[in-house]
Amino acid sequence: MNPASISSLIRSFVDGVIVLDDHNEILFYDVKDDLQLNLTVGMDIFLFLPCNQEPLEENQIFQVTINEKKLAIEVKKFSSNAEYLILCIKDTTNLLTNQEARVYCLEKIIESLNEGVMMSDRDGKIVLYNNAQEKLEGLDSREILGKHLWEAYNYNPQYSEHKHTFKTGKPIFSRYRAHSTVNGVPKYVNYSTYPIQQDGETVAVFSISTNESHLKNQLHQTIEMRRQIVNSDANDRPNKNGTTFAFNDIKGKSMALKNLIQEAENIAVHNTDVLIVGETGTGKELFAQSLHNHSPRAESPFVAINCAAIPETLLESTLFGTVKGAFTGASNQIGLFEYAKNGTLFLDEINSMPMTLQSKLIRVLQERLVRRVGSNEVTPVECTVISASNEDPEKLIDDGRMRLDLFYRLAHTSLFITPLRERTEDIHFFIQFFIEKYKRKFNKEVPHLSNALHSMLLQYHWPGNTRELEHLIENLIIRANENDEEIGTDHLPAYMKKKILTAPSIKVEKQKELKKNPFKSIFSNSQEHYIQKTLDEVDWNISKAAKTLGITRQSLQYHIKKHGLVKPNGN
Repeated sequence: MNPASISSLIRSFVDGVIVLDDHNEILFYDVKDDLQLNLTVGMDIFLFLPCNQEPLEENQIFQVTINEKKLAIEVKKFSSNAEYLILCIKDTTNLLTNQEARVYCLEKIIESLNEGVMMSDRDGKIVLYNNAQEKLEGLDSREILGKHLWEAYNYNPQYSEHKHTFKTGKPIFSRYRAHSTVNGVPKYVNYSTYPIQQDGETVAVFSISTNESHLKNQLHQTIEMRRQIVNSDANDRPNKNGTTFAFNDIKGKSMALKNLIQEAENIAVHNTDVLIVGETGTGKELFAQSLHNHSPRAESPFVAINCAAIPETLLESTLFGTVKGAFTGASNQIGLFEYAKNGTLFLDEINSMPMTLQSKLIRVLQERLVRRVGSNEVTPVECTVISASNEDPEKLIDDGRMRLDLFYRLAHTSLFITPLRERTEDIHFFIQFFIEKYKRKFNKEVPHLSNALHSMLLQYHWPGNTRELEHLIENLIIRANENDEEIGTDHLPAYMKKKILTAPSIKVEKQKELKKNPFKSIFSNSQEHYIQKTLDEVDWNISKAAKTLGITRQSLQYHIKKHGLVKPNGN
């Protein structure tokens, strides 16, 4: 290859090329016209370079300024029939005109931001995760980058907000949620998610997370001080805002409950929609009222409605309002969205809402505009929406009873209340708490519970949770006499005696759940071993293994691929 061919090839990557012979004289050159370099063939290169005719070494770099242009000149060697020195020239006067340099600068800017930045590609793989995001979520970018979002954060891909934004091309604004948990503590961040579009096509999705810990702590202290002042004069009377409970009314001793209260208090300082999930009797409305009273909107109304208690034909008009003549007997009436003003609307048992009405609710939550039944005019919605479900949202979605896009609108962040049977400390606490409560209420001294009854109450699985336990203790106090030696199983109401004496214990209930769906009870770090063991036991029959694990074939195949499991040779 001759010197001209060599320089022509290199020239496509740089701004200028100079080829030297073995006497350091210019043999050939090709330089951009706007550099205006005064070069000639045969010229001694040391008349051009700022050095004292020292031998030129490969990879040497010279910085020179000519005609107000800053140039970087790098020495390269090339051997063919002879050995040549090649000087590669780059114009560094304005690096930002160079795409590679601009990308480098942007990456440095992103790394220096206080806001967390995370970006995923079309496959949902994380391709950008800056230092601030690491600090906010307590994770290591080296273990995050290159993974699918749902693998990195351990959730169902169906609920990926990045996938949803990539598909719809629509941003998701101001969410407050914990995607990561460090040492059992959820790491909440306030974030928004945006699509990146090129030529009308979404090519990536990114989220920006803000660090609001200092502001949140100040706001938390202010709200707590105001709550204490108000509560000191309240004497347990209902508040003017329509609530009765605050976080100090939530009783219990278990760490699970204490962590949940702390989590709820952190959520409350943000004006964000919340979905509360918990079984019947776990205190979902108690948490909803506490969220409201711990928030900046505490002085505004708290309006609650049970979606299961109102017929479908009336639920729409109750929520959205009506205008006169919309239907027979209709009058001008505001709905609960308007009535709540800039306070809180609590939608209890949202899982009972008909599918036809869910689509209308989605539009209200998305556009924050409500249209009364029979009207063409719209009214802005200012209230925050807290909803509650006594069933798992994933199951509701899988069963076709809740729309996935409604879940996205409702669950800007979520609270999951652990059932009482999984909080043995709280069962013991509430037994004593309710005994003292109803002794005071009925002004009655009663003996202690027998050891046998106390043990049964601790082992009972409490399908009605705290509400059922309170109801039972109230009945025991009513039935007990002061001259009784102890409160035993004979004091149990007839309907409860049969349930408690014949019902399986908490341990048995857990074993039943394991048999019904064993895979979901296995911690994620044990899944690989458990799947491998199950597959080996059924000789890698996918259908049999999926049935044993209690999951679908497709889900099992996903986990086989995820964990890199391979069928042993010879099987």
